[in-house]
Amino acid sequence: MTPSLLATSYIGAGVLFIMSLKGLSHPETARRGNMFGAIGMGIAVLAVAIQVGLVTSPYVIGAVLIAGTIGTIVATRVEMTAMPQLVAILHSFVGAAAVLVGLSNHLAPATELFGAEATINDLETILGVFIGALTFTGSVIAWGKLQGVIRSKPLMLPGRHLLNVAMIVACVWLGAIVLGDGPRTMTALLAIMVVAGFIGIHLVMAIGGADMPVVVSMLNSYSGWAASAAGFMLSNDLLIITGALVGSSGAILSYIMCRAMNRSFISVILGGFGGEEGAAPTGTAVMEGEMVATTAEEVVEQLKEAQSVIIVPGYGMAVAQAQHPVREIVDVLRKRGTLVRFAIHPVAGRLPGHMNVLLAEANLPYDIVLEMDEISGDFEKTDVVLVIGANDIVNPSALDDPSSPIAGMPVLPAWEAESCIVFKRGRGAGYAGVENPLFFKPKTRMMYGDAKKSVEAILKLLKE
Repeated sequence: MTPSLLATSYIGAGVLFIMSLKGLSHPETARRGNMFGAIGMGIAVLAVAIQVGLVTSPYVIGAVLIAGTIGTIVATRVEMTAMPQLVAILHSFVGAAAVLVGLSNHLAPATELFGAEATINDLETILGVFIGALTFTGSVIAWGKLQGVIRSKPLMLPGRHLLNVAMIVACVWLGAIVLGDGPRTMTALLAIMVVAGFIGIHLVMAIGGADMPVVVSMLNSYSGWAASAAGFMLSNDLLIITGALVGSSGAILSYIMCRAMNRSFISVILGGFGGEEGAAPTGTAVMEGEMVATTAEEVVEQLKEAQSVIIVPGYGMAVAQAQHPVREIVDVLRKRGTLVRFAIHPVAGRLPGHMNVLLAEANLPYDIVLEMDEISGDFEKTDVVLVIGANDIVNPSALDDPSSPIAGMPVLPAWEAESCIVFKRGRGAGYAGVENPLFFKPKTRMMYGDAKKSVEAILKLLKE
């Protein structure tokens, strides 16, 4: 492939990646954005393969076919509830690739370098291995927490911040050894890999369940910078551009989500809140009143009389796969003239945009799916609020209790409505391990059990 054709392919792929990010900014254009990204990646892979002559290698062709087949099978079979875990583990692959590229580049540089160029190449290698190892182990821990293999409760070691600083200083010292170009450079580089791996483990282990959406977004950013570092080592302009796009967009998304939670980005990274799902309540607030259970018949009577309904979805709805019967309820109510809308909190679910994708999967109209800022002021004018599988994002203690772990986090004021129905599996605390005073308020009724079965029971009665 000629240099001009290669450059044209890179530019075309880069433009498609930017169009992909633009498309992914809204559910209505997300499919198109995915298509642009897939086409851009196909062009990029083909251009690089032709450039370096990989298309003639049976080993590379075989590896691409096997990997492509595995990726296709996994992508078509994964449930929406398992999407956060899949995204996390895919980030780990990018980190591992950056580490392998860094070690390979150190053992056998593509070109003979001297002076400043050699120093810059060593710095690229050090950064690639450091970011890659941190991304790999951090992503594996995130996958474990999301999958339930590792407890979601944050691990708060004594002096954990000093430990992080000590490990970073150790990596800087080891990096100086690598730059010194002595006999121990490879040993020092491997030591950086190990220490950075421990940093990744420690950072993510210290982050609790309630902050997992930010963690996934943050790891996405790390994987982008790892890919960009690999691009510098391989002198691949497209990999540099793509990594920078992913890294910067992930960092911006993490910042936006932290602002939506009224929390600093640094505080989340260095140790977030959140406990084991269903754990004993935390905080010092005393719950007043009692949880009052309701039935499908009572909920249906309220829905029939309601003029306006707001539905607040959460991860529990995703787990129960209740989005499809919820859509049918929406259709029935709208035909009766009821105003029905969805209120989406930025950190609902365990992945940025998780609820939007889930509702889009059920073919719900985009115009009735509103963000927190667009609908928060309408709760007090609403007759019935259905909270389906959500907990922390409708917790009034975030506003009323300064001692609460989620104090200061903006929440959806479901308690302001005339009536609030909460669909919940049991009486335990939510994923963040924080008790919710909403459940004890006089206007709140609890519908216990599997969310899908509860919603289907309501749907059946509504149709009758």
